[in-house]
Amino acid sequence: MDFANFFANYGLIILLIGLLVFMFWSSRRRMQKQKLELEEKARQTVPGAEVLLQGGLYGTVVEYDGEDLDKPAHVEIAPGVVIKVHSQAVLRVVNPAQGYVTEDEFIEAEETEAEYVAGVADGDITSISDDHRAARQAEVERDDKDRPQA
Repeated sequence: MDFANFFANYGLIILLIGLLVFMFWSSRRRMQKQKLELEEKARQTVPGAEVLLQGGLYGTVVEYDGEDLDKPAHVEIAPGVVIKVHSQAVLRVVNPAQGYVTEDEFIEAEETEAEYVAGVADGDITSISDDHRAARQAEVERDDKDRPQA
């Protein structure tokens, strides 16, 4: 029995078996890739992350349980407007949460806000543009002091 005769009799079967093996391997690889993507999405879907929902809405995650996908996710789509959606309605994470604000950053923001409110109360600031103008004027004056006199 020569090689050509063997391949003529069994070549199609060998080709079909090879094709089946390739299909199973390809399918398994694709499933593993999808599983990794879902795990990555679950890791990034934390409170504070900006997400895109299946319906095309963008929002910020308020509550999400990546372990129990039967629990609904709470997503804030506007300030004070929180909707409850199926947790699998989160299509993708647009902007992962950068982490929570530290206590020092929170205190600094409160102090900045207090300074602004005090300026408004004193009458020094009558609008946001006045505040920006005053800040720019202070920068110019500081630059003029640092500049060597000719």
